[in-house]
Amino acid sequence: MTHYRLPNARDFEHQLAGKSTHLITLENNRGVTVALADFGARIVSILVPDKLGNPTDVVLGFNSIQEYLAADEVYHGVTAGRFANRIANGRFTLEGETFYITPNNGPNALHGGANGFHNRVWDRRVVYKEKADFYYVSADGEEGFPGKLSVMVKYRLTDNNELVITYRAETDKPTVINLTNHAFFNLNGEGNGNVLDHLLQIQADAYLPVDAHQIPTGVPERVENTPFDFRKFKPIGQDINVPDDQLAKGNGYDHNYVLNRDVTTAQLPAATAISPLTGIRMDVLTTEPGLQLYTGNFLSGKDKGKQGVSYEKHGAFCLETQHFPDSPNQPDFPSTLLSPGQVFQSETVYRFSIVK
Repeated sequence: MTHYRLPNARDFEHQLAGKSTHLITLENNRGVTVALADFGARIVSILVPDKLGNPTDVVLGFNSIQEYLAADEVYHGVTAGRFANRIANGRFTLEGETFYITPNNGPNALHGGANGFHNRVWDRRVVYKEKADFYYVSADGEEGFPGKLSVMVKYRLTDNNELVITYRAETDKPTVINLTNHAFFNLNGEGNGNVLDHLLQIQADAYLPVDAHQIPTGVPERVENTPFDFRKFKPIGQDINVPDDQLAKGNGYDHNYVLNRDVTTAQLPAATAISPLTGIRMDVLTTEPGLQLYTGNFLSGKDKGKQGVSYEKHGAFCLETQHFPDSPNQPDFPSTLLSPGQVFQSETVYRFSIVK
């Protein structure tokens, strides 16, 4: 049996771009502990009891800040922004002016560019046993985005085994914003095989097909009679290798689901994943209109995680709550415009329980 534990906080003490980095631990009264790092305002570990009561780390990651800095996959557990997901050709127009973000994903700008929020050391405002607040001020023009953007990400661990993530942002110029968390989950335990056996349900009747560069074509398609139908529980791997043009373009699932409207108030689960091995169930609740399912298609085995095991293809899944990819260039999508005087607010909850 694997004995999971949190990384050592000393291994996260480092100086980076003139700021100190740390590991922060949250805990509740039901045996759940969460480790966070101010580098990327990221989730490092989530330890939850499995069906036998054994603490199981369900998030991929590393044991030190140095390993995060050297990682092949740079988005483990991060707060992705200023614009999560892809912007086609790294450009968009706002109020008649065109802005350019240096592409870092083929022709696209991905997750805010090469030096997006994932690559910044955030400040900590509050840390208690059950919550931690991170904030960051993104300068006007940073990575090419307009406006000085003040961002706060709050993590709160409840005694209902919920990790609640609240986002808030304000700007001094019109800008675009799309924030998400990019945790890579394996409910079998990180490093414990692939996730193709996990049962998954997504409350979405439609998803967004993509072009050859993984940019949405702009027209949602119904999931019915496609490999993208997760309206009822099915194993993640059930249809992942069937001949399908969209699966080929993503090398697996890497697509945004248009969530049914009744699950976009963070009151009902938008998605649920279950490990038959550990009995761990994770419900995802959100106020966001979209959910990106990514099945670790580009995990290459180059990175070795907290247990010293290589992270191979399909060794994790991501359920990234978000606005739709390329929204600044697609006027029919829900708007990602943030103007002065407005407050961007969003909430996502990861709720853990056991299936008996």
